Amino acid sequence: MEKFILFIAIAVIIVSSKTFAQEQVKALANQRTLLQSHDSKLAKNKKLVYDFWREVVEGNHLELANKYLNNNFISHSIYAPSGIKAFVDSALKLDIQPGVIIDSIRTEVVSIVAENDLVILSFVQMAPDTSNKFLYDSWYSTTAFKMFRIEDGKIAEYWDTATKQ
Repeated sequence: MEKFILFIAIAVIIVSSKTFAQEQVKALANQRTLLQSHDSKLAKNKKLVYDFWREVVEGNHLELANKYLNNNFISHSIYAPSGIKAFVDSALKLDIQPGVIIDSIRTEVVSIVAENDLVILSFVQMAPDTSNKFLYDSWYSTTAFKMFRIEDGKIAEYWDTATKQ
């Protein structure tokens, strides 16, 4: 009887995990294609955010922050403080050396959307699955969102979906 109950429990777990399984998040298109827009201002805003991400965030070339960030830069992220100096100082504390800047974003990009003065980057993000206590080292894909407000050709404001871990 115990073996039968264990069998039923395992079967329920397997069936329910398949039934409620989330589809894997994947990049949708070539990054250069995502930069295109019928509106030249929106294309320019997308490119500004794209280049900031490649050069400053992923490339860690903090000396370029002034090129991309507005003097009154406001951050709504737990990881990036407001103000150019505070942003740079915070990143310098990580003691990561500047790297090679490549012509695309290293992280898998799902989309780049621009409307009015806002640009949203969405990325594939892998996260540990702590909901299943039977599977250790289990991961799932989800989406990370970053939103930027552009003012006078520079990034004036930033939001993300980061939470304290």
